[in-house]
Amino acid sequence: MMAAGIQVDLIAVPGFPLVQPGDDLAAAVCGSLASGGETLKTGDVVVLAQKIVSKAENRYVDLAGVTPSERAVSLAVTARKDPRLVEVVLSQSRRVVRCAPNVLIVEHHLGLVMANAGVDQSNVGGEARVLLLPEDPDASAARIRRDLLARSGAETAVIINDSFGRAWRQGSVGVAIGAAGLPSLQDRRGDRDLFGRRLEITVVGFADEIAAAASLVMGQGDEGRPVVIVRGLSWDGAAIPAAAICRPQAEDLFQ
Repeated sequence: MMAAGIQVDLIAVPGFPLVQPGDDLAAAVCGSLASGGETLKTGDVVVLAQKIVSKAENRYVDLAGVTPSERAVSLAVTARKDPRLVEVVLSQSRRVVRCAPNVLIVEHHLGLVMANAGVDQSNVGGEARVLLLPEDPDASAARIRRDLLARSGAETAVIINDSFGRAWRQGSVGVAIGAAGLPSLQDRRGDRDLFGRRLEITVVGFADEIAAAASLVMGQGDEGRPVVIVRGLSWDGAAIPAAAICRPQAEDLFQ
């Protein structure tokens, strides 16, 4: 169960540097906070944009070295995309869910149903370079959490945040694709509402709600605020990774 205090603060980590392959993200977070006169506190949730995690893990692919398959060429015609980009998307996917002009929705190997398997060209640098998702975002979050503890002494939680569209609503929102140190889902079934009625289906996407809140501060373009500290939340229950958020295909009525 989660309980919020009177106030929840969203703190953009100031002056965060551009990330290069091999960079120590925990060191960058603690250093940037220190330069702004701030430190991590136990109970903080550190939300990092997926892109900086992928950059630190060198998840780049150069399209110049990609040869598209016949299937990629065919899908590229329908989707009106670079066949080389489509080939990279297919390499990261279990299956194609939908293909239409300017739309290629796939199920990622991680179980995420998303546009272009998360393969991104924005804020990457270079016209022929793309960036993949972290290979294991939950493991990445756990590693960063350990490194933050070693550097700061603070017991924090970590969320890796990405922007997702939604099947039934316009616009993109932040969601958690990796998490460590908190329950990504909170099962409220069996609890009571204000009038004593037993909750029957309520499972809260706790990590997604935090990711969406942090996205308001991060922005989606050139804001340059890829790390946000969420302070003032509390929760109990065992940690649950973000992988648990993915709905099994057999239960998904939208695919």
